[in-house]
Amino acid sequence: MAARQAFRIATRATGRNAFSTLPRQAFRQQGRRAYSSEAPAPEKSSSSLPYIIAAAAAGGLGFWYYTSNGAPSAAFTKVPTQADYQKVYNDIAARLEEKDDYDDGSFGPVLLRLAWHASGTFDKATGTGGSNGATMRFNPESGHGANAGLLTARDFLEPIKAKYPWITYSDLWILAGVCAIQEMQGPIIPYRPGRGDREAAACTPDGRLPDATQGHDHLRNIFGRMGFNDQEIVALSGAHALGRCHTDRSGFTGPWTFSPTILTNDYYRLLLEEKWQWKKWNGPKQYEDKTTKTLMMLPTDMALVQDKKFRPHVERYAKSNDEFFKDFSAVIVTLFELGVPFAAGSESQRWNLKPTWDESK
Repeated sequence: MAARQAFRIATRATGRNAFSTLPRQAFRQQGRRAYSSEAPAPEKSSSSLPYIIAAAAAGGLGFWYYTSNGAPSAAFTKVPTQADYQKVYNDIAARLEEKDDYDDGSFGPVLLRLAWHASGTFDKATGTGGSNGATMRFNPESGHGANAGLLTARDFLEPIKAKYPWITYSDLWILAGVCAIQEMQGPIIPYRPGRGDREAAACTPDGRLPDATQGHDHLRNIFGRMGFNDQEIVALSGAHALGRCHTDRSGFTGPWTFSPTILTNDYYRLLLEEKWQWKKWNGPKQYEDKTTKTLMMLPTDMALVQDKKFRPHVERYAKSNDEFFKDFSAVIVTLFELGVPFAAGSESQRWNLKPTWDESK
C-alpha cells in the first residue's frame, strides 16, 4: 500500500513515471505490485436473474425486482447509496489479485476489457448498443471474436452479483471497470449507476468493436460511430498500457508495456521511444520492440504514430502522465455511459468511489 501511494505522489510530482530509472526488473514491496518501466527478468508464465429497473415512487425513486415473465415482484427497496456501491467496489478490489498466477497477477485488465467491450458496441446513429443491457451474457454477442476470453471476467463477477443481487449486470460490469482502473493506479473515474439488463434480442451485431489488424481509417470509423474524435481515440487507446494479448483469444501475443497491471503513460512513451519491427512468427501481423523482443504493438497502435493527426496527441500524453490521466478519465466516463437512459437529474449521482489502497482519500 505504501509503495502504491509513493508511486502516485512521485508520478504526479515529476510528470513522468516514478520508477522509470530502476533496473530492468519487476519488483514488489510490502506484498503489492510495484512499477517498472523496463523489462523484467524472465520468469515462469502461467498459462436469468431478475432485472432491476428504476421506478417512480412516492418520496423518490425506488427499485422494483422484475420476475422472468416481466411482472414486478412484491419486493421494493430503497435506492442504493454511494456507500452501497462502495461496498461492491471494495469486494471486487479485494479479489483482483486472489489468483496470483492469472496472467500478470491481476484480473484488473480483463475486467476493464469487459467494461470496454460492453460499452464500445454503441451506435450513435441508431442509439443501439452501449453499456446498457449487458447483452454479452447471450449468444451471439458472447461468441463475437472481439469478446473471446471475456467469459473469465464475467465468471469472476458472478460471486459479487450473487452477494449483491440488487445491482444489475450492466452496472456491475462498468463498476468493475472503474475499480480495475483505480486499483491499477489509474485516475479517479466518476461512476454513475442506472443501467438496466436486457434480453438476448437486444444483442448487437458483430463488427462494432475495433479490429486490431486495421489502420487509421478503421479507427476513425469505429470510434466515430460511437461519437469520439481524434483526441479521444488516442486517449482511450492508452488503456493498452494494461494487460496483454493471448493467442487463444485475439491471436496476438504479449503485453504492450513492462508493467501491465499499472496504468501509466508508458504506452505512449514506448510507441515513440522504442524501435519497432514486425514480429517473425506464424501468428497475425504484430510488432515487437527491437531491444527486448518482449513487448508488442498492434497495427492499430502503430497507426497512432503514423497518422499525422493522431501523433500530436500521442506526443502530448507521452510527455505528461497528468495530461493523459485527465483526458483518459473524461473520455472513459463518456464511453461507460454510452447508450444509457439515465434518469433526469442523475448527474449528482456520479460518484468518486474510493480506491482501497489510497489511505489519503
